[in-house]
Amino acid sequence: MKKKKILVFPGGTEIGLEIWKSLKDCKEITLYSAGSDVSNHAPYVFKNHFIVPDVHSNNWVNALSGIINKHKIEYIFPAHDDVIVALAQNADKFDADIISSPLSTSLICRSKTKTYKKFKNLLTVPKVFSKLSEIDSFPVFVKPDKGQGSQDAYRVDDVDTLKVLLKNNSKLIVLEYLGGQEYTVDCFTDRRKGLLFCSGRERIRIKSGISMNSKPVDKKTNKTFRRYANIISQELKFHGAWFFQLKLDNLGTFKLLEVAPRIGGTMATHRVLGINFSLLSIYEKEGLNIEIMANNYGVEIDRALINRYKHNIKYNKIYVDLDDTLIINNKVNTQLIKFLYQAINRGCKIILISKTINNIDNTLRKWKLTTLFDEVISLKKDDLKANFIDPEGTIFIDDSFSERKSVFDRHKIPTFDCSMVELLIDETV
Repeated sequence: MKKKKILVFPGGTEIGLEIWKSLKDCKEITLYSAGSDVSNHAPYVFKNHFIVPDVHSNNWVNALSGIINKHKIEYIFPAHDDVIVALAQNADKFDADIISSPLSTSLICRSKTKTYKKFKNLLTVPKVFSKLSEIDSFPVFVKPDKGQGSQDAYRVDDVDTLKVLLKNNSKLIVLEYLGGQEYTVDCFTDRRKGLLFCSGRERIRIKSGISMNSKPVDKKTNKTFRRYANIISQELKFHGAWFFQLKLDNLGTFKLLEVAPRIGGTMATHRVLGINFSLLSIYEKEGLNIEIMANNYGVEIDRALINRYKHNIKYNKIYVDLDDTLIINNKVNTQLIKFLYQAINRGCKIILISKTINNIDNTLRKWKLTTLFDEVISLKKDDLKANFIDPEGTIFIDDSFSERKSVFDRHKIPTFDCSMVELLIDETV
């Protein structure tokens, strides 16, 4: 495949960030991002990020189209459920193709009630209560017909609370409460070859509708999920990645919660087994001959917040300590190594400055670091490192507070201990 320019829209969602993780190191891809003018993570990982109105605003089509034309974007990768539908409905207005399934599929999947109606005679789906008089027991579960994550979703234990919720939001639907375990089934369909991949994962810990801990299910359960996937894919047309969610009721029956024709944030569980859904979806759109290979090892994902930063530090030289900085507890500090190679990519000069009592050459050889440094400064115990530093365009990294203070007092340059290095890591691509 020739190199392609891909616009992720919006880039700051969990979906967009999974697409970024999937494609950022692909030699065939140049990534761009667009999104509305709200605080989000996209500018911290996408070097090319643009502000456009959201799809519920006026003029979003013209704004997005302008970016696509200016930067010669070839594909738009939708990263939100509403965006999937909006792009499909306006596909003829963009000089770029959309990585997604057909509009008819997207419209059904965007509505819970349309999904349940579509599959009520084919699969087990939750009971939907159209009237309060139909509810014979509590709790029930209330959520928007068109929603994502766990926004405006509630377990309701009594009729009075339910009446208040429905009065405040008429677009909520009332479902039977399913008390069992929840699952996501990640799928990939080639429009020419059919369903090529289907594998379920248990949603062990969920926060704000996002699976924070997940692991693949056993073969027996997956066989059941495959049967569901075959029925869904016979009724709806899919192009590339999609998934569906199931939940067990109190009797142990799987019931269909939703179907989504897009990348899921925790698809990373299968990505690290070899199924790069985002890249495969691009290949599918290109009409390439696709083969899928999954590694056969156990995996469990656990997701948590990650820190990324913007700063205004300018530097082209880095002085770095050895003992307890680059080598800690007889191990290489891999985060610091990552930063140093990032700096090398930017053309920075790397200088080792150390008072180690060990032979520096032997230490660097032991840890395979012999060619990392442009210069090595070996000092005596009583030497002050500040006396040997050229402060022009320089930062200093050392575990010793006294050394950092001395360098800062003398040269007024930024100094860092190991816990601060994460500030300097730049993930933008």
